Amino acid sequence: MEFITRQPSSKAPADWFTGDVWWDVIVAGRAPSRIRANLVRFSPGAHTNWHSHALGQTLHVVSGVALIGTRDATIFEAHPGETVACPPNEDHWHGAAPDRFMEHIALWEGTGDATPETTWAEPVTDQQYNGPRSRNQ
Repeated sequence: MEFITRQPSSKAPADWFTGDVWWDVIVAGRAPSRIRANLVRFSPGAHTNWHSHALGQTLHVVSGVALIGTRDATIFEAHPGETVACPPNEDHWHGAAPDRFMEHIALWEGTGDATPETTWAEPVTDQQYNGPRSRNQ
């Protein structure tokens, strides 16, 4: 057993995000582990670009209101304590509602080979971000 050395918080790359986003790496597993987990903090209105994960991604909302969008223009609204699973290779984006901060824990797996674990695409447009929201009731 070992304690994992904490890394300092870092600003997320502007090439992948709109707005101010910071993250803390919780774990970036070393082989044979492929686990990845980050605590990600989004300022109001901040969000990722479109992207997908080779093995999927799970988002657990810690605080605020999360928006998770898909290519079919669905935007899911998730609240603290809710968890959303994005399937492998599904293009999606996620971020904060326009009027409040949001934190989530992002979980995904590395691929263990030369396949990229995350494939980044273009920024989300204002029209895509501001579309109607759906709640899981």
